[in-house]
Amino acid sequence: MARPDEIEIRGTLTRDKALSRLTWLRVGGPAEWLFQPADEEDLCSFLAALDPEVPVFPMGVGSNLIVRDGGIRGVVIRLGKGFNSYEIAEGQLIAGAAAPDSNIARKGAQAGLDLTFLRTIPGSIGGAVRMNAGCYGVYVADVLRAVRVVTRAGEARVMTAAELSLSYRHADLPADWVITQATFAPPAGDPEALAARMAEQLAMRDATQPVKDRSAGSTFRNPAGFSSTGRADDVQDLKAWKLIDEAGLRGHAIGGAQMSEKHSNFLINTGEATARDLELLGEEVRKRVFQSRGIELHWEIMRIGDVAPGETSVEDGLEDAARSAKTD
Repeated sequence: MARPDEIEIRGTLTRDKALSRLTWLRVGGPAEWLFQPADEEDLCSFLAALDPEVPVFPMGVGSNLIVRDGGIRGVVIRLGKGFNSYEIAEGQLIAGAAAPDSNIARKGAQAGLDLTFLRTIPGSIGGAVRMNAGCYGVYVADVLRAVRVVTRAGEARVMTAAELSLSYRHADLPADWVITQATFAPPAGDPEALAARMAEQLAMRDATQPVKDRSAGSTFRNPAGFSSTGRADDVQDLKAWKLIDEAGLRGHAIGGAQMSEKHSNFLINTGEATARDLELLGEEVRKRVFQSRGIELHWEIMRIGDVAPGETSVEDGLEDAARSAKTD
């Protein structure tokens, strides 16, 4: 089996690619290798030839991701132009995994297909499927019919939505499998009414969320319960931001990382944050919410990669900060 640079490709392979430029939080170390395949065939042949001992991490647009300061070993796969098209036929919308959620919502609405819940979700379709993204009471699970994936071994296959066992912010899919396409069968709607709904959603988002700051969307999942149908859903009266507020952490900061003053479940980079600052702050919030309410918050933002050389773990960093606070 081959190393990444020994494989013939039609896409682009880059060594030690800085990932801080590719994530919304603008932090993190480099990818050992970044592969941007030309199309699905290029992706399949690359993975089929790649040494199975080399780790693979599929990365979307970096909207929901903290890459640690030491970077990512192995190959990061980022889909681009060959994977962002869409088509509409017979009441279904088929979207490439790299297509932005917001664009697919708009295109669907123009065709009278209601995917409006995607309009304000940051990121791309592949990430939305993997996280079973949702808002306004609607989830990907409600409209997804099938996905195309490429396995770590380089095999392309189609999976039904049922095979993904979609649950709250989760799809049952190996972490190193790459989603390349998704087929949706959304309810029909009047295009003008759908456009008006999306305009209202955008106005509400802009009024309540720090859209002009460097963030990665919601930091923690809302504590989950189960609806009358048995589907995992948000507990409407128990939101992560309320728990963070109750713990007195709105605006709390560590280094260049801060819990937003505008929406306390948004972790923001004020300009000079490291990945370590952001992760330390998130773990401090989790710790203090558990101390105050006995409720464990779970990260919605994915954290991946190694700590920078010479750095201690985040857990040790929290202990160091606690000892420092006691002596101040």
